[in-house]
Amino acid sequence: MPLEAGLLEILACPACHSPLEDKSADEAAPELICTGQDCGLAYPVRDGIPVLLVDEARRPA
Repeated sequence: MPLEAGLLEILACPACHSPLEDKSADEAAPELICTGQDCGLAYPVRDGIPVLLVDEARRPA
């Protein structure tokens, strides 16, 4: 289930405060990707709820 556009506009990466990009429609495992150049963390979306915890985020490959 894609996130509402209004919600995505106010969400930010908790680590660097950059905007997040929704990758929910592209993959089987939905996630929000940080757009910060030095960060790039990927936060999971579980049951339509973003888990914005740095400890739960996937590091960029």
